[in-house]
Amino acid sequence: MNRNNSLRDRLSYAFDTMMSRGTSGLMIWLGVLSVVLIVAFSLVVILTRTAPEGENFLEITWMSLMRTLDPGTMGGDQGTPLFLMAMLCVTLGGIFIISTLIGIVTTSLEAKLESLRKGRSRVMESGHTVILGWSEQVFTIVSELTIANENQKNPCVAILAEMDKVEMEDEIRSKVPDTRNTRVVCRTGSPMEPADLAIMSLGTSKSIIVLSPEGDDPDPEVIKVMLAIVNDPELSSVDLNVVSLVRDPENLQVARIVGRDRAEIVLAGDLVARMAAQTCLQSGLSVVYQELLDYGGDEIYFHMEPSLAGSRFREVLFMYENSTIMGIKPADGPPVLNPPMDTVLEEGDSLIAISEDDDTVVLSGRETFDVSEGAIRSDSPVENTPTRIIMLGWNWRAPIIIRELDSYLMPGSYLRVVARGEMCDFGGQEPGLENLELEFTPADTTDRKILESLDIAGFNHIILLCYTDHLEAQEADSATLMTLLHIRDITGGSKAGYTIVSEMKDIRNRNLAEVTGADDYIVSDQMLSLLLTQISENRYLSGVFWDLFDPEGSEIYLKPVSRFVSPGEPVNFYTVVESAARRGEVALGYRIAALRDDAESSYGVVVNPDKGKTVVFDDKDMVIVLAED
Repeated sequence: MNRNNSLRDRLSYAFDTMMSRGTSGLMIWLGVLSVVLIVAFSLVVILTRTAPEGENFLEITWMSLMRTLDPGTMGGDQGTPLFLMAMLCVTLGGIFIISTLIGIVTTSLEAKLESLRKGRSRVMESGHTVILGWSEQVFTIVSELTIANENQKNPCVAILAEMDKVEMEDEIRSKVPDTRNTRVVCRTGSPMEPADLAIMSLGTSKSIIVLSPEGDDPDPEVIKVMLAIVNDPELSSVDLNVVSLVRDPENLQVARIVGRDRAEIVLAGDLVARMAAQTCLQSGLSVVYQELLDYGGDEIYFHMEPSLAGSRFREVLFMYENSTIMGIKPADGPPVLNPPMDTVLEEGDSLIAISEDDDTVVLSGRETFDVSEGAIRSDSPVENTPTRIIMLGWNWRAPIIIRELDSYLMPGSYLRVVARGEMCDFGGQEPGLENLELEFTPADTTDRKILESLDIAGFNHIILLCYTDHLEAQEADSATLMTLLHIRDITGGSKAGYTIVSEMKDIRNRNLAEVTGADDYIVSDQMLSLLLTQISENRYLSGVFWDLFDPEGSEIYLKPVSRFVSPGEPVNFYTVVESAARRGEVALGYRIAALRDDAESSYGVVVNPDKGKTVVFDDKDMVIVLAED
């Protein structure tokens, strides 16, 4: 402090400094003022000898303190006028001090509540799931996590986003009204700021989900968030489970460089496009994926059973009656789906199983399986033929879908793309195609006359894509619904000879779309949310799902039941498993054709059935298998 300043200036400066400390500074000054007031008037009373007879300085000080805290105390005072005047002054000073103190405490509480409302307090949790960012996917992820955490003790989901805390909580309560035993904690801040990330206790979290924000180019923000996490020195020695969503394949390599071995990168466009391509060719496949991805029924788990070391994969398929074994996770390698049937399990290997929960993957102990040899079919595979497909609509995933279709179809197959020219950057050519012949028609896909001129019945499969690149979600879904309704009316509601797969943006529109009679629905955001949730619970599932959606290796197929067992004969599912195993395939379930339009029965899809239960299949029913083709 500059000594040239006057004493008054220095005292004023010291006072300002004390007051700037906030509540603590004010309370210190009030304490000092109270002491000065009480001591000063006590001294006046003692020095003027006006104190009641027999009262000393300490007793007078105590009397002054009581009058400071309770003005009604002086009502019974007796003594000289000077004594009474001193007690009155002490009481008036006390009224001022106490009222000021009450105001300070009230203001402090209001400030604290406002601070809590802003969501800036540290999250003191352990084993929680952290979601960084905000989009419509938040609601699906939170909903699924609440189901996954039902058997956990005090589960917590913590969300950090650049939104008002109360606004986030209100939206979650509105769209996820039942969070069961899971607490949802919201905090306001930027996921790219290390100081904001610090309040989320990332080091003690179970997993971290980095959401892709809304916008035309969200990937740079996702990569920046991963940089902030990976480069945090306090997290350098922590085994993090980070799951990030990247949209553009060109940014995938950069994201992997940033995330290194600490992050699982989900390539949004590729996965949804591959799912759409596979579902387009197989009615009911989207329901199978939904069953495996959500926590409402059966999911994929890793299970270690040391007693099975030395067993062949083919033998293990029959050892679980209420779980379906679909692959092996070697102790020192990536997951392998549908390995060769003679693959021997090594010590430390885990089984990849479909089951209701992780604790339901239990050996049945059965030694006989009542396989009906007479019902098993050994017919040769059905020969594939060229396919005709029409794609109505367009978005940035369309070129990926086209390339994926090319990898599945026979040479000579035909794809016609019909989309509004102003919303489509496709010129009718896609380099590198080997099996597909392309034709592009610029037209409005919601126009009834255009649809009538396309000869819908002449195609094997119809794909409807949302114009999400140029339209808002609801407007894009409305265009898709209009197209579906027109197609249904044009064909008289009959889908004989072709299948329809439709991409929806908002899950709420799926229920409306069901009246159109489409075979399958791909709700892209919902599927990605489910996938992120699954991987956040177990990082090794990333390799499993990537393998499922990859044209190379084994994928999920729905094949006619007549290829495996004789229709009309009562058989248990062990018989279907045996028939599929002889073909080098894993039977995962079946689809009953008579229930394909029944939403309450999962559209006839049964994944991981009870293998001992007897079923009578119709010749139109399908078996769900994991196979190479």
